[in-house]
Amino acid sequence: MRAQRLTKPGPVEQSPLQAADLPNPEPGPGEVLLRVLACGVCHTDLHLVEGELSPPGLPVVPGHQVVAEVVRAGDGADLSPGTRVGVPWLGWACGRCGFCRRGEENLCPQARFTGFHTDGGFAEELIAKAEFVLPLPDHLTDAQAAPLLCAGIIGYRSLRRAELLPGETLGLVGFGASAHLTLPVAQSWGCRVFVFTRSRQHQDLARRLGADWVGGVEGEPPAPLDRAILFAPVGELIPAILGRLRPGGTLAINAIHLSPIPSLPYDRLYGERSLRTVANATRRDGTEFLSLASELGLRPTVATYPLEEANAALADLKHSRLEAAAVLLP
Repeated sequence: MRAQRLTKPGPVEQSPLQAADLPNPEPGPGEVLLRVLACGVCHTDLHLVEGELSPPGLPVVPGHQVVAEVVRAGDGADLSPGTRVGVPWLGWACGRCGFCRRGEENLCPQARFTGFHTDGGFAEELIAKAEFVLPLPDHLTDAQAAPLLCAGIIGYRSLRRAELLPGETLGLVGFGASAHLTLPVAQSWGCRVFVFTRSRQHQDLARRLGADWVGGVEGEPPAPLDRAILFAPVGELIPAILGRLRPGGTLAINAIHLSPIPSLPYDRLYGERSLRTVANATRRDGTEFLSLASELGLRPTVATYPLEEANAALADLKHSRLEAAAVLLP
């Protein structure tokens, strides 16, 4: 099968992903063999390819926003051939540790992640644990469904971590694939949404999607924020965002990798402001968000690339040349 595989990390401009012809995988007990229909391109993939995240072993095939069709099921896997499913970042959790028993399988110390511990969707086929694949809304094309599987799910978890309540004012800092799916969810809860981004293209998209205010971090929104989510992996933005929060407000950081956070005066946190991180997502997050996406009729804005142009898609993501989400089509 064809795949784009990482053997040695490096700047994406140097095309670290290399085309490979790999043996067709075989499903083991509890696993399914899947034919990839589409795979979203995520900032996590970029961090992996450029060496900011180190997988337990190389080479590895990235990709964890996988829309796929069941080809064959291993023993004990109850999925019929032809079923369309989604393969998210969380590929497996033990189910026995304290985190899993508390419903925090995203924090399981033995968790395995798609495209990091196991080969992912930058390929024609992959193997997944049957219990960890997700049902997909029927109204979406393969390319439209792909960004829901990480950008959408982790945005939804970020709303939960920020403890956004109906009618509150939410700030979204950075406006790419995840934020543009988070905005309509917040709107459906009756919230005002202020978008902070320096990209003119992203500002235009935010306005088209109905943001209540759009501007740069240095701008002056019309009201303090009740909650905020940082999507840009830029630690130096945190003091400025905290300065926008009302007392008692919460900032959730949606980033698996973040540049250093500078020192900040205590008054930016004082007043019972909260600072939280968002780490991975659970299957519950996935099923809840995908059900909500179907109810709201969410249709992500996507740009598609052939599998062979995975490096180009990552470069466009890195340099903010995308309006929202990039998707590879094998």
